[in-house]
Amino acid sequence: MSTTQSERLRELLEPLVSSQGLDLEEIEVDSVGRKRVLRVVVDSDEGADLDAIADVSRALSAKLDETDAMGEGEYTLEVGTPGAERELKEHRHYVRATDRLVKFQLEDDGELVARILTVEDDGIDVEVPGVKGRKPTAKRLAFADIAKARVQVEFSRKNKNEENAEEA
Repeated sequence: MSTTQSERLRELLEPLVSSQGLDLEEIEVDSVGRKRVLRVVVDSDEGADLDAIADVSRALSAKLDETDAMGEGEYTLEVGTPGAERELKEHRHYVRATDRLVKFQLEDDGELVARILTVEDDGIDVEVPGVKGRKPTAKRLAFADIAKARVQVEFSRKNKNEENAEEA
């Protein structure tokens, strides 16, 4: 049975990333001109700070240097986090996006922008923002009804303490 280079790299690197308290989210090997770039995306429930990224980057680099997983020739190793507008694919991604605004592409071709309130095994509870002075509404989405979900960047969201102060 043949496996792709990305699958072999995942098998090699995932235990090392896990030992650092992180999840291996993505591995991508790209050719850029004559050089190759290995991009590794890591995350955790608490997020991955710069120190954690540096530690895992050093560990991955050492492991790759002692194997022939990248073959002959030069390559660049880039280790990072999923980014602000990450796509939600795994259950843990939805958990990490709790209280974030998300754009959902639904299986019935509908679209919905809502804030994730809670995540359960079979679906999520969301709050759909009110429009033109209307109050927000709650909605339940089953994972089976979600075709795609992507976190949205918010620049001017009030935190809960500010909202509570205005209501008082």
